[in-house]
Amino acid sequence: MFLRLLWESFARQRRRKILAGLAILLGVTAVTAMLGLATTIGDRIHQELAVYGANIVVYPKADTLDVKVGEQSLKPATGNAYLHEKDLEKLRGIFWANNITGVSPELRASLLFARGLDQRTISVDTVGLWFQHPFGSGITGAPQLHPSWHLQGAWPTPHPQVKDGQYAVVLGSTVAKRLGAAIGDDILLGDSHVTFDSTSPTPAIAADHAKVVGILNTGAAEDNEALLTLADMQDLAELPDAVSRVEVSAKTRPEDAFARRDPDALSPKDRDVWYCRPYANSIAYQIREAIPGAAAEQVRQVEQSEGTILERISGLMWLISAAALLAAAVAVSAAMATAVLERRAEIGLMRSLGASKGRIASLFYAEAGLLAMIAGVGGYVLGSVIAAALTASIFGQAAGVALSTTMLHAFNPVLLPVVLALALIVAVAGSTASIRSALRMDPSAVLRTGA
Repeated sequence: MFLRLLWESFARQRRRKILAGLAILLGVTAVTAMLGLATTIGDRIHQELAVYGANIVVYPKADTLDVKVGEQSLKPATGNAYLHEKDLEKLRGIFWANNITGVSPELRASLLFARGLDQRTISVDTVGLWFQHPFGSGITGAPQLHPSWHLQGAWPTPHPQVKDGQYAVVLGSTVAKRLGAAIGDDILLGDSHVTFDSTSPTPAIAADHAKVVGILNTGAAEDNEALLTLADMQDLAELPDAVSRVEVSAKTRPEDAFARRDPDALSPKDRDVWYCRPYANSIAYQIREAIPGAAAEQVRQVEQSEGTILERISGLMWLISAAALLAAAVAVSAAMATAVLERRAEIGLMRSLGASKGRIASLFYAEAGLLAMIAGVGGYVLGSVIAAALTASIFGQAAGVALSTTMLHAFNPVLLPVVLALALIVAVAGSTASIRSALRMDPSAVLRTGA
């Protein structure tokens, strides 16, 4: 009988049920879209801000030592202390290793460049970097951490792979103009002890030969530099396994007051909480633990920008979600109130035949719950599709490509029970006032009025 009454309610009041279901559907769609964006927007913003470089920098701890002479603060010259390239593998063993999306070590030196023995020699800041370097299950290096760099040609490869055993070099656009060099040109390079002079008895005897494989244009300091592979730079500088600096890009949680606390001054319980949260500070702390002799700190400009954007967008999404759920609850309440008024005689008859208030309330709540489940599933599907489309649109991808590539990830199964629970809460909250009003009716008065 209960199921028959439930079915008859939907059959006889289709219009009311459709209106209530539509209100829940729209509210749940908005919430699902916001939740879908919230689960992906952090990664997307991290990718967008990656063009500004890494958010954690690692360097030798010796570079942080200050020596005071009077009022003068002296620091050791950078280059006297190095990290070991082999130690970078230890990054894969830290607690937040899966949050590290890119690693780019570098080794710097000043070298002399010339197009030939009779050409003008210039001093160029030369940097050894990783290019398309396998790291764990992915590929990383400077191009991955700096996607805004504009390259003509190709990235360098280690010199044994280059024709005739030459080093492969990428010149910054300014350096290329100063040398008058183009892609494919052969150049000479060496340290300050090399003499590029054809009249010398032993001209450029210590010079190394290199081929220009690319021209780099960044609009920044890299335009005045030359790039080699890290292995080649270590070979030229005679510093095997040496690294002077490492840039790390990691997905992090926005910084708050707790993130800025000193972990060594926290209680063991609070320290564990701090350690197990993906703050930039906690990831940097774990890097310092993993790599001997390393100092690591966050790049606050990038990190704080990411945190501020995430915080503001998250607040806006929660506000939209709350407004959508409130509007849905009000609409459901109005629809249920009208439905109760239309069914006063039915309620009075059930009461006069001995139906308890709990039995009648369970009937109405069952109607609301069934409506919530149907509308909730529909809202989950529609909201997931909207979230995928919004993600593609906001971050500037072509709609066709974005939908085909992101739709597979649009339906997050974890969100479904959350969305259904929210739909049920909205339906029950919107129906409760009307159901309580129906249960307070006097059956005899209702039947007398209906007659």
